[in-house]
Amino acid sequence: MKLDGKTILLTGGSAGIGKELALQLRAKGAEVVITGRNPERLAAMREEGFEAIAADLSNATGVDALIAEWGQRPLDILINNAGQLVDHDFRKAAPDPDAADDCIYANLNAPIRLTAGLMEHLKARPKATIVNVTSGLAIAPAARTPVYCATKSALRFYTLGLREQLKDTNIQVIEALPPVVDTQMNDGNPMKKMPAEECARQILVAIEKCRDEANIGMTKALRIAESISPSLAKNITLRF
Repeated sequence: MKLDGKTILLTGGSAGIGKELALQLRAKGAEVVITGRNPERLAAMREEGFEAIAADLSNATGVDALIAEWGQRPLDILINNAGQLVDHDFRKAAPDPDAADDCIYANLNAPIRLTAGLMEHLKARPKATIVNVTSGLAIAPAARTPVYCATKSALRFYTLGLREQLKDTNIQVIEALPPVVDTQMNDGNPMKKMPAEECARQILVAIEKCRDEANIGMTKALRIAESISPSLAKNITLRF
């Protein structure tokens, strides 16, 4: 897909992978509208010339407000990138169930609700794309973040089913599976991290080349391990 002139809604676009995606997409000539929750980051993106919508996607009210604000504008590409990582490790302390609920909604329910709410906008375009950003941990989980892994795995299966439903339409459905990326979300992760700029670049390539999946960085190796032995892949990631 040629990105020049395309209108894109990118959730979670004020930091990390999302910010890098916004910059790279704009460099390709796309009109990028981003969402986020942090007022300072949103203001910084506005100073860089982006339209930035404040949106809390951890609940239905926030998602519906975003859909309403979008209105009847055209939409060529929807990128469901926003996500939360919740600490849910009983080995350290009793987890906060409310934080888990927010994570589940933001990572899973919000992309589903946003996709449903904007589907007619996408169908109205000659060619459209939905990009769901999951994770290498959608393939095999890490023990310390079971809620995050569960949401990303669920979003992966939603993406697979949605792609099958839309295979004979004008809408392509892409899944991007990043490895551990050097973002604020992964500040406490001791693993080697991919630069957010490179992760965004590889997602961009998948969009331009109309690939169904973008297995990024170490996720490629994890996919190979999983194809050989699911238990091997699981044993690799559960240690982290």
